[in-house]
Amino acid sequence: MLQPVHRAASKAMNCSFSRSRFRWIRKLCSLVCAVAGCCTLPQAHAQEIDKPLQTIDEEITAFAYAPDGRIVYAVRRLMKTKRYDLQRDDISLQGIDGKRRRIVSGEKLVRGNAPFSYTVNSFRWSPDGHFILAELFTTAVTDAEGTTRDEKMTLLLDESGKEIRIAGADSVIPGGFNAWWLTDNTTVVYLTEALKPNLLFSFNSVRPVAGRGGALFAGRTFLDAAAIPRTNAGIAVERDRALSGPPRLQRLEMIRETDTELATLDSYSGGIQVSPGGSKVAYYLDHEVLEIRDLTAPDRLTRLRVGFGDFQWTPDEKRILLKRAPEKKSGDLVWIDVPPLAAAQKSSDGTSVAVLEPVPRSILFGLSFRDFAISPDGRFLAIVPPGKRNLAIYPLPR
Repeated sequence: MLQPVHRAASKAMNCSFSRSRFRWIRKLCSLVCAVAGCCTLPQAHAQEIDKPLQTIDEEITAFAYAPDGRIVYAVRRLMKTKRYDLQRDDISLQGIDGKRRRIVSGEKLVRGNAPFSYTVNSFRWSPDGHFILAELFTTAVTDAEGTTRDEKMTLLLDESGKEIRIAGADSVIPGGFNAWWLTDNTTVVYLTEALKPNLLFSFNSVRPVAGRGGALFAGRTFLDAAAIPRTNAGIAVERDRALSGPPRLQRLEMIRETDTELATLDSYSGGIQVSPGGSKVAYYLDHEVLEIRDLTAPDRLTRLRVGFGDFQWTPDEKRILLKRAPEKKSGDLVWIDVPPLAAAQKSSDGTSVAVLEPVPRSILFGLSFRDFAISPDGRFLAIVPPGKRNLAIYPLPR
């Protein structure tokens, strides 16, 4: 699949004039190459990109790194009944040693007697790496006429694939999405729709073993949220149900149900992510501008015009790897350096905060990918190209 990358690199590295029998032509070629930089790519670098360290030759619909480097991934599986074509993804696990095993057979994951189809949207690991949340997009037939209902839900599993039933009941949270585990590795916090169609959301929690849970921050509504790693807190963008006031950035303590307002935002367009160390948060103000804010000193921030896309922090929080396309859409990958954060400065016209325009640095020869993830230790990059959608793992490009 990546053979075109190797051929393109070879053309760039080998100048036909450099092999001329005329010495003056060879010297001229060397001078041009030194100035233009067209023949300076090391052969070893091209081979590093061309040959992944590992591949999973399956049609991957979602995957996620565990804290220890294992990978859980979903594989697209299609099946036919007399009346319907169904999709029920299998779920597999790759160990640190590279060995793989299927932990969930989609064919056996059935809900009720009606035809049921699902695909895995995403995975989340518990902090201790023993439990998994699989966010599903489901379609179920509701009557004899073939009427269908689409719904998001979250499936609870342990690392062996055993379903975690909520107080002896089902192992899924109907309508629950964007779920994460708290530090006790027992409590799950998740969002549900509060204002249709997917305009505002509310927080809920559940402890599967005890069955306890319910609404968090009752009566309040939010646009989006992200967990702060290794804490029982999250960062959320709150907005009133009437959608009349501005978005407000809040730090929410999930156990105590207390909050701290960090900032009033000019706007909000999605993509909120907290940095691995929990010191910064990034989110889109619109389809062009990414705002990065210091969570320890919320008045310190920067705005970057990078274009809308799906991004991930590096473990050292110095860079962001941006896929220049929305989630589950294909786009190229570029590095964005995170500049120092400072107290907000107005633009030259005095009406808004100044927006920087960083120079993105393309990786993997500008090829498009559907999904990607940086390993927790920052050493590897896993990518899923469009088309066949197999998963390949490379050393993280610098």
